[in-house]
Amino acid sequence: MVYQCFDIAINDHIAQLTFNRPQQLNSMNKAFWREFPQALAEIDQSADARVLIISSTGKHFCAGMDLSVFQNPDPKMFGGEPGRRGEHVRRLVQQLQDCFTQMEKMRIPVLTAIQGGCIGGAVDLVCASDSRYCTEDAFFTIKETALGMTADLGTLQRLPKLIAPGLARELAFTARKMPSAEALNSGFVNQVFSDAEALQQGVMAVAKQIAEHSPLAVSGTKTMMNYARDHSTADSLEYMATWQAGMFQPNDLMISMAAQMQKKPGEFEPLHPITEPFE
Repeated sequence: MVYQCFDIAINDHIAQLTFNRPQQLNSMNKAFWREFPQALAEIDQSADARVLIISSTGKHFCAGMDLSVFQNPDPKMFGGEPGRRGEHVRRLVQQLQDCFTQMEKMRIPVLTAIQGGCIGGAVDLVCASDSRYCTEDAFFTIKETALGMTADLGTLQRLPKLIAPGLARELAFTARKMPSAEALNSGFVNQVFSDAEALQQGVMAVAKQIAEHSPLAVSGTKTMMNYARDHSTADSLEYMATWQAGMFQPNDLMISMAAQMQKKPGEFEPLHPITEPFE
C-alpha cells in the first residue's frame, strides 16, 4: 500500500517505518490513525521482517495529535444524549489505544529511533515499543496535562513499568520536558546518539543483530517477556513451560549452533504469513 503519513521499506528482514511529514512535525492527523494500524498489520502479516524500526524525518520525531483533529472534532463526542455520547467516546479512545497496543502484539520487536521532540501521543507510541533510542537533543513530554487533558493512549499505564513510578508521576503531573540524559539515566531509552545520522546507524546495528537470529526464538522471547510483565512469576514460568512444549524444535537450534561455529548468519525458515481463516 501507499501511505500518506510515512514510508515503509523492508530490506534484509528489517522493516523501516519512517514518518514523512516533517513540515507538520510528523503530527498525528486523521490519516495517521487510519494508516498506522494498517501498516503494522501489513508488516506483521507478511512475515518477511524480523524486526521493525520506527523513525522520522525533520527536526522532531513527532508532535503528537495534529491540531486538525481537535479543530474538526466528531460532533458525536460533544453533543447528543449523554449515555450514547459517553459510549461513543469510550469506543473511540479504545480504537486509538489499539493502534499502539498492536505494536506489542506484533510477532517482531519494535525499535523506536527518536530525534528532537517526542510529545503527547508520541510518548504513548514509544512507550509501546520494545526498545527506545534517541539523539542528544531529544526530549519527551506528557503534554496532555498542560492542555487540560489526561493522557489516554497508554503512557500512564506503560511508563510506570518502564521507569521509576514516582518519576513517571512527576512527568505526568508537571508536563515538563524530560531531556535525553534523564531519559537514559531513568532507563527509558537504551542509548543516546550525537545526531540523527548516528542514531539511524546505531539502531540499524541493533536491528541487524536481531534479524540474524531465529524468528521463532525472537517471537517467543517477545511473547514471554510481555506475558511476564503482566503476570506473576509463577504464572509466567508455567506459560513458558507450555510454550516450549509446543514451540521448541531442534531445527532452529541446530542452524544457530552451526552458524556460530561457521561465524556467519544462519538461514532460518520464516514464520508463516498471517492469512484470513481457511484462506
